[in-house]
Amino acid sequence: MIKVLVVDDHELVRHGLAMLLGGADDIDLVGLATDGAEALALVEEHHPDVVLMDLSMPGMDGVEATRRISSTYPSTAVVVLSSFSERRTVLEAIDAGAAGYLLKDGGMDDILRAVRAAAQGESPLAPRAAQAILSARPARQMPDLSVREREVVDYVVEGLRNREIAERMGITEKTVKTHLTHVYQRLAVDTRAEMIAAVKASRS
Repeated sequence: MIKVLVVDDHELVRHGLAMLLGGADDIDLVGLATDGAEALALVEEHHPDVVLMDLSMPGMDGVEATRRISSTYPSTAVVVLSSFSERRTVLEAIDAGAAGYLLKDGGMDDILRAVRAAAQGESPLAPRAAQAILSARPARQMPDLSVREREVVDYVVEGLRNREIAERMGITEKTVKTHLTHVYQRLAVDTRAEMIAAVKASRS
C-alpha cells in the first residue's frame, strides 16, 4: 500500500482528494493537513510514502514545508499540487526538494498516476511545469558520460530508486549517488526532476 498525506487549506479540495485516493485499492490515505506545520506533524507521525502538497497556504506555506520534509524525511516524496504554473513558483518548489509538480486543472487519473509514480521514485511533472524547468535552464546537449553513468541515468528515467539501481547494477547505493552527483554537475542541475527533464529534452 502507498501511504499518502494530503495538504491543502481548502476543505473542498481536501475532501475531493480524500474521495479520489480512498477509492484506490493500492493507496492508504493516512491524513489530511490544512497547512505546512500540520503537515510536518503528520509526516512525523505516519511517515507517508507520498505527500500531495498545496503551495499557497496560511502560516507555513508549501515551499517551506516541502523543504523541511525533504531534508528531514528523504524517503517521503513530495508532489506539489498547485494552481500556479509560473516558472518562479515551479522552480522554488523543485529547488525545495519536490519530487514532482502537478496542476489542479489536470485530470483525476493524472493525480493517481503521479502518486504511484512518485512512490516508485519517479518525478511526475505536468507538461507546463516541465516546460517551466527547461525554459529556466540554458539549452544543452547531453555531456559525455561514462558507460556506468549513462546506465544510471537510464534507470532513473525509467523510474527506479537508487536502491533498485544498485541492485540491478551490482554496485552499492553510495556508488549510485556518486554517479548521479557527477551527472548533476555535468548537466548543471540540482535535482532529480531537473535531470529527468533535461535528459528527456535532449532525447526529443
